[in-house]
Amino acid sequence: MNNNLFDEFDSVSSKQWKQKIQFDLKGADYNNTLIWKTNEDIDVKPFYHADDFDKRPNISNTKATQWKICQSIFVADIKKSNLKAIDIIERGADSIKFIIHSDDISIKNLIEHINLEKTILFFELQFLSEGYVKQILKLVPDAKIHLDIIGQLSKTGNWFKSLNDDFKSFECIIKNTNSFSVNGSLYQNAGANMVQQLAYALAHANEYLNVLEKTENKLQSLNVIFNVSVGTNYFFEIAKLRALRKLWKVLASEYKVNTDCHIIVTPTKRNKTLYDYNTNMLRTTTECMSTILGGANTIMNLPYDSIYHKSNEFGERIARNQLLVLKHESYFDKVNNPSDGAYYIESITNQLSEKALEVFKDIESNGGFLSQLKAGTVQRKIKESASAEQQQFDNGEEVLLGSNKHPNTNDKMKNELELYPFVKTNSRKTLIEPIIEKRLSEQLEQKRLKDEN
Repeated sequence: MNNNLFDEFDSVSSKQWKQKIQFDLKGADYNNTLIWKTNEDIDVKPFYHADDFDKRPNISNTKATQWKICQSIFVADIKKSNLKAIDIIERGADSIKFIIHSDDISIKNLIEHINLEKTILFFELQFLSEGYVKQILKLVPDAKIHLDIIGQLSKTGNWFKSLNDDFKSFECIIKNTNSFSVNGSLYQNAGANMVQQLAYALAHANEYLNVLEKTENKLQSLNVIFNVSVGTNYFFEIAKLRALRKLWKVLASEYKVNTDCHIIVTPTKRNKTLYDYNTNMLRTTTECMSTILGGANTIMNLPYDSIYHKSNEFGERIARNQLLVLKHESYFDKVNNPSDGAYYIESITNQLSEKALEVFKDIESNGGFLSQLKAGTVQRKIKESASAEQQQFDNGEEVLLGSNKHPNTNDKMKNELELYPFVKTNSRKTLIEPIIEKRLSEQLEQKRLKDEN
């Protein structure tokens, strides 16, 4: 029996494939007919081949078999939040993210009866307090603290207190946590393209590394958490997460810090719709699938009704069950690094990495991320990208089913709104222009709501 069956066939080169395609096009131009360009200025070809690579791609070190299901809880009532967390864990979640707005929240009562050995707890703090962080770590030694002072500046336009006070507290907190987090979701939800998302997240992290390098903190074992959002560009989102790890490894190596990072992913809000809202479940399902294949550590799904409903058991249960189905019925936790070796994904990963690195270098050569935020450069570039994507949506080139394609005209939403689903503007003084998250379908939805009258 011949164990090398394919040795009997001649290999087909990339050039031969292209010649065959060109012949089948019957005179049509190959580049104009079959190659299309993305918003990241990447040319997408009709086929990819081993000839595109000088050497075999490296094997990823992520473990798709180990991704965790997470659910967030905004802590307004300690007792209710505690009971909710226990219920969520019993229903299949591996981890909980508590969003805490005040230092009068009792951590001891909040985590009561939660099995800390089996459950990973994240704490997102919306304030600065070294003492509170110490209190968390005393009760939950393995807690993962989300505290992003640059993220606070980017989102609100102001520091928690001031630049000096925030960084002073940040340095002290790092001594206790040996970690920091980067809110990269903000850039995606505001309309940045993938190259910008990667470059800004990297430059954002680099500002922290610049500060920590001058301190006595032990950086070799530093744990970095990236919060990322993904959209429905399936293969590109897989490549984006892979590119983020690749870029972080390059940056971390320069500082001689831990080259691994923890990536938490949430589906984007940008493509979620108010009308025909059940399509949001389809969007989040494919987004979570690409997240898993991209190598995320933790996935926190977005309920289909989150943009217009208050937190509710049904929407959250559906969101959690989507992940449970992917893990236990679709077997998305059985194979490590399933996207390794796919020429298309490897090619996109490399191109996103290279383009993001160019933008990152440009940011650093012009004073760094904080300097670019202060000058309004980051905000302007995100606006330009968001505006281009918005134009594509308005023209019908970017399709959201149920909104700008096949809308259900009988769908009425005015009486369903528990939350205001559009951008809110408040006049207040800020140090810099904040980066504003905005959904693509907002203007269209506002018109439809007005017409319901």
